[in-house]
Amino acid sequence: MFKNLKSDLPASLVVFFVALPLCLGIALASGAPLFSGLIAGIIGGIVVGALSGSKVGVSGPAAGLAAIVLTAIGSLGGYENFLVAVVLGGAIQLLFGVLKAGVIGYYFPSSVIKGMLTGIGIIIILKQIPNFFGYDEESAWDLEFFEIDGGNTISELFSVLNNIHPSAALIGIVSLAILILWDRVLSKKGKIFKLVQGPLVAVVLGIIFYNFTKDGSFAIAGKHLVSVPTPESASDFFNQFSFPNFAAITNVDVWVTAFTIALVASLETLLCVEASDKLDPDKNVTPTNRELLAQGTGNMISGLIGGLPITQVIVRSSANVQSGGKSKLSTIIHGFLLLISVILIPRLLNMIPLSVLAAILLVVGYKLAKPSLFKTMYKLGWKQWAPFIVTVVGIVFTDLLFGIGLGLMVGIVVILLKSYQNSHFLHIEEKNSNKNRVKMTLAEEVTFFNKGAILKELDNLPENTYLEIDLINTRYLDNDIIEILEDFLFKARERNIDIKLISKRGIVENPSSFIEFFRERPKSNKSLS
Repeated sequence: MFKNLKSDLPASLVVFFVALPLCLGIALASGAPLFSGLIAGIIGGIVVGALSGSKVGVSGPAAGLAAIVLTAIGSLGGYENFLVAVVLGGAIQLLFGVLKAGVIGYYFPSSVIKGMLTGIGIIIILKQIPNFFGYDEESAWDLEFFEIDGGNTISELFSVLNNIHPSAALIGIVSLAILILWDRVLSKKGKIFKLVQGPLVAVVLGIIFYNFTKDGSFAIAGKHLVSVPTPESASDFFNQFSFPNFAAITNVDVWVTAFTIALVASLETLLCVEASDKLDPDKNVTPTNRELLAQGTGNMISGLIGGLPITQVIVRSSANVQSGGKSKLSTIIHGFLLLISVILIPRLLNMIPLSVLAAILLVVGYKLAKPSLFKTMYKLGWKQWAPFIVTVVGIVFTDLLFGIGLGLMVGIVVILLKSYQNSHFLHIEEKNSNKNRVKMTLAEEVTFFNKGAILKELDNLPENTYLEIDLINTRYLDNDIIEILEDFLFKARERNIDIKLISKRGIVENPSSFIEFFRERPKSNKSLS
């Protein structure tokens, strides 16, 4: 694991700077204690990172669960009662892993996964623009279009125009310039520029800028800075931990919330696993059932010590990949960096301008939603473009899971259309004596999806036709199709259509019954061969 340390260590620093504001912001948006977000980030990095089979995936508190958490804390009667649901949700995820439910992640089309990555990239950009210009609101960490504070993503952008903070915007612009210069030019000039990452330089510059301007009219202060809890003593630090009130375990609503957390967190994790594997330049494949076991363990531990629910998160994972992370070591180190920093240097962290971290996230968002990707997907044809663009628009204007659901529905429609078109091949030959000769070759698998196409072709056959039905390569024929063929026998006799049935079992001229023909095949062999 340590052979990639020279790549993983710089990547872990970038992931740390991306994760820090996300942990705090998601806790804020969830109506939970700020420290709960840091706990979830630490457990997601160290515990889930160690147990997971993912090389580049990074886990932590998820923005997609913020609305669920906010509602549950109120409805369950307090944060301690909610923590019981987090622990139970983790246990349910363990059950999902044991039952091998991770296979669900493999059933999402590539176009939808790419749309998810692109949509999240656009959302990151839109949500971080206010932070970048010094207009800092809680909604920056709420990744849904309709925000908890009553506004929406677009209305927040218009609010920026009248609320620009000059010094925050200045250091944000300088930081963005450094990041672009580092990525495009300096990283290719020498090893030192690969070891020392641009985000670290930008953060250090931001801290220096804060200290030089803190006493003047150009100062950055208050809500424009990172806000990590700063305990005065060891006892104050440990007092930040909350513990579940297991007396609430008999509450039915706690179990409903637990199942909701388990289901949503597992689905988001599986989607992010698919996405991060696609981003991984080494093309490692993450064992999904092991990932569910790791996430379940992480959520149980997080809930037991006062943390938010955890999922694998594409923002952190993509930052890890973009920064050169090669193994799970970068994930684990980022978790230790969070732990060490909140214990030893919380006051130093609170000197970091949010506009600097927004600049880092803008770069991450752009790399996820490059304009060239839209062009590539469009060139692949409408069957790839339609699910992709619907997923992107759905995520940007609703939320992550709803957007993915829309894209998946479009993908299913595309599959149905393709199945309709590819159910058979029809070849019409020239007249042979008094009859038209038509050959219909059925596909390898023919299901009820193909009923319409086959029925249409059979109904359009003219009188006095010699129909040859080729089943040589057909391994599965749905009963619905057999019934169509059976019904067609009656019409065939009326229209003077002769039928020749060809299969691996032999050739039959004008069969008396298709149902009887297929019923005779051996029960031990489900294929037509």
